Parts: sequence; structure tokens; C-alpha cells
Amino acid sequence: MTVHFRAIEEELPGPKWAALFSEFWPAYKTWWSREGLTTRPTYSESRAAIRRSMPEILDLYDELCEAAGGGDLQARFLSFFCPPRYLSGCSQAIWPGDTPLLVRNYDYDPRAFDAVLLKTGWQGRGVIGTSDGLFGLVDGMNDAGLAVSLTFGGRRAIGEGFGVPLILRYILQTCTTAEEACEVLRRVPCHMSYNVTVIDADRQFMTAYLAPDRPTMVAHVPVATNHQERVEWASHARLTATVERERFLLQRLSLHPETEERFLHHFLQPPLYSTAFGSGFGTLYTAAYWPREGTMRLLWPHHTLRASFDAFTEGVVSISYPFADSYI
Repeated sequence: MTVHFRAIEEELPGPKWAALFSEFWPAYKTWWSREGLTTRPTYSESRAAIRRSMPEILDLYDELCEAAGGGDLQARFLSFFCPPRYLSGCSQAIWPGDTPLLVRNYDYDPRAFDAVLLKTGWQGRGVIGTSDGLFGLVDGMNDAGLAVSLTFGGRRAIGEGFGVPLILRYILQTCTTAEEACEVLRRVPCHMSYNVTVIDADRQFMTAYLAPDRPTMVAHVPVATNHQERVEWASHARLTATVERERFLLQRLSLHPETEERFLHHFLQPPLYSTAFGSGFGTLYTAAYWPREGTMRLLWPHHTLRASFDAFTEGVVSISYPFADSYI
């Protein structure tokens, strides 16, 4: 299976974003409504939830709803409020050197992925990140020097809250430090368990363990894979090798210092790099963010896409994933 990654820049929500939404909407509509539309919150409930928990982006939400066509179902989807469940793999870690650097692998089904690196200036804040649902982000950085990334938390619990990609977007739109980001993560409800790692320009970093059924815990931890304090979903842990990946990263951080390039190289090799594309948990890309410099890279074994706030080139990178066509 070949996936075409696109780098797209649009300062304000406009024709590029609207065209992307129109392209992806049929698939997202099917996903959003697969359990029945009555199981999803109404537009009024969704908008009220954003106003209550993330009021600073309410106007942006309204603007994107209009750009998406102004329909009821589109608006409910864009709220990311109480979405269907979804699972991923993923590994992320903070490089132990002096320069702030967050590196992550995104392990997921290539059939359910935007494959869009989006640079925006919404609400006057510069943001570069990997899109999810065209409003949310699975990783990214802002022009204030803050970077953020997520991994699935390895728990079955589902509750009332937002899909974590929108929470990441909200953080990058409104926060400038890791501490501010963690205050958001403590406050805004998330509908499933996720681990979110943040790092700022002063190299302050934290990992928050989000859950819908217990308070968020924040720790000064530089590594996150697919469990929280302990493994709670044993079969998922075995399938994704979450414990093995965590141990590997912790060993890398505790050994003699490594260069940035060497640290990045580990993410393109087993056990961090997963080839389980046929099971929907293969590594789709590696992302590296240098938030102090405002630069980032998307990496694959044989390709690199570089971007920054000062130099962002639109284009396409085509990546082939072996065995992905066998995924059902």
C-alpha cells in the first residue's frame, strides 16, 4: 500500500483546508456514524462542551464548521466530542541532550490516516503538526517553542470527553510552556486513555497520563509507549510490545550520551520501528520536533521531509508500506 504524505500551508482556514475536508469527509462520516448517529452528541451538546472546556478556540471551531459546509454532522464531527473509540501504538521520548527535542513514532492503520503535515496561523498562532480529522493533531509544535505528542494509554475505559487530537490542537493554539500545557491536560476531559508528552523551549518536559475514569496524572517522565504506570490490557501490550519498547528507550536514555542523529536512528529500527502493517500497527512515520528552533522532520527509512516556521515547502512524499493491503 502506498500513502501520499502531503505538506500543506494555509495561514487561515480557506480553500485548501476546505478541499481537504471535502476529500476526507466521506470516510470520516462513515467512521463517525458507524455506531449510529444517536450515540454521538448533538451539535448543541458538542458546541457547549467546547465552550465549557476550550472557550479560546470556540470561534475557530465555528469558522471551521462554516468552511466544512455548515452541516450538522460535519460540525458534530469537528467538535471531537465523544467520538468512536480508536487504538494506536506509538513510542515517544525526549532526547537527553541540552537541545529540546521530542521524537515519536506513529504506529497506526495507514487506511485511517490523514497523512497531512499542516502549517497554520489560526488565531495568530503558528502551528506545524500532523493532522488528524483536519482540526486535531497527533503531534506538533507552535511558534512559542512548545511541542507535544500522544500515544495510546493501553486501557479499555471509555467516557465522556474529547478525542485527544483536539486537545493537542487546543494546547498548541493557547499554551506557551509545558506547565501551561499540563494544566490543560489536567482540566480538559479525554474520552479514552492517552499519554501526552510535552516539551518547551526551556527544555521543561512532562508526560500526562489521561484517562476518562480517573484523574490525570502528570510526571516528569521522558518516555511514553502504550501503557501508563502499569500494563492494564495485557493482550494489547503483547501485540504492540509496549513494555519492550519502553525498556529499550529507557536504556537509551540511561547509557552514555548519544548524538541527535543516533537517537533518531533508533526510531527507524526495531524494536521501536514496527513492521506490523498487516495488523494496523505499523510505524507510519517518525516525527522529530526541535521547538526552540521551530524546526521539525518527518522521517522514514529512505525519505526525510524537513519543515520549519521559516521554511515550509508544500509537496508530496509517497511511502509504501509492505503487507498493509492485507489488513482487514
